[in-house]
Amino acid sequence: MALVPVAEALERLLDDATPLPGESVPLANAAGRVLAQPVVALRTQPPFNASAMDGYAVRSADVAAAPAQLEVIGMAPAGRGFSGTVREGQAVRIFTGAPLPEGADTIVIQENVRDLGNGRIEVTQPTAQARNVRRRGLDFVQGDVLLEKGRVLDAAALSLAASANHPALNLVRRPLVAIIATGDELLPPGSTLGPDQIISSNAYGVAAAAQSVGARVLDLGIAADRKEAIAALVRKAVEANADVIVTLGGASVGDHDLIHDVLTGEGMKLDFWKIAMRPGKPLMFGRLGNIRCIGLPGNPVASIVCSQLFLKPMLARLGGRDHRQDLRTARLGAAMQANDVRQDYVRASVREEAGALIATPFGIQDSSMLRMLAEANGLIVREPFAPAAETGAECSVLMLR
Repeated sequence: MALVPVAEALERLLDDATPLPGESVPLANAAGRVLAQPVVALRTQPPFNASAMDGYAVRSADVAAAPAQLEVIGMAPAGRGFSGTVREGQAVRIFTGAPLPEGADTIVIQENVRDLGNGRIEVTQPTAQARNVRRRGLDFVQGDVLLEKGRVLDAAALSLAASANHPALNLVRRPLVAIIATGDELLPPGSTLGPDQIISSNAYGVAAAAQSVGARVLDLGIAADRKEAIAALVRKAVEANADVIVTLGGASVGDHDLIHDVLTGEGMKLDFWKIAMRPGKPLMFGRLGNIRCIGLPGNPVASIVCSQLFLKPMLARLGGRDHRQDLRTARLGAAMQANDVRQDYVRASVREEAGALIATPFGIQDSSMLRMLAEANGLIVREPFAPAAETGAECSVLMLR
């Protein structure tokens, strides 16, 4: 099978990745989720003409000039309006949010009022008509579309939905990602290692990448290098109704690289296997019914880079999110050799200097070196067959943070 170009691989992987169906979610659990349907106002806000300040509800004709003395005939706290009518020469003590009494059209703020005692006040400053009044429907009217489909619910959007009287919202279901690590040599962090064993680290980075675009993660642990062990975990993922199965390692061509055989044996239809990129050549993609299967390389750096390039965009689209890679133009901080048939993603340190980005590639690019990936804040993207480039040459950088 020929090596698939990176752009083509991503296109095929995203080809039918439409947002998952919606589900009703209580407002208290909706933060950070994505709307599957627009939010329409179920009420008018404010539902009545309301006071915007603490003060006195009056007729504007009575306070067009100052000083003016008025009789206080009642009180209107928030949540309990005054039931009478304000007439000439009268006022009602009112508080922020309370309904404007009938007959009144203006609020005089309390700072501009002097209490004369015996139920009378003196307004010390003239006040224009409708001052400090929030008109009914100022924010929105019942039936207004307040939030569009696809909106990620932040603090403001959630508060708006609540004020529109929605106790729950229809949200795109978060994709469930089942992660299966493979390898006899792997043990979980905290283990006592034998002389031929290493720590399984990839699952944590892949899980973090998935969660960063809103996906749920089911870590199924480590499968031994036996077909039946791997198949057992694949079946667990199917039983859990996973939307995506991610396997780690075992997708290359060695005698113990069993993922392809197991997945096809379980019914997966292979789309592609092996990409023209470095690191990450052995990446595999196929479909097991409605489940998308991605076989990531076992090398830690390749696994994380492929998660950035392929897994995150696919999960974002399934979850109804708009995810775009942060590609920028920079200048090389060191010379680079000519490239071969594969597209390279070179770990680099990116800094700003005199208003321009300078991307300096690290000297060693071994795909097992996680420390270097953690230190890198960008990947220099080198196209296939790119010629040698001198220091200062323009380059493309995929920012990691």
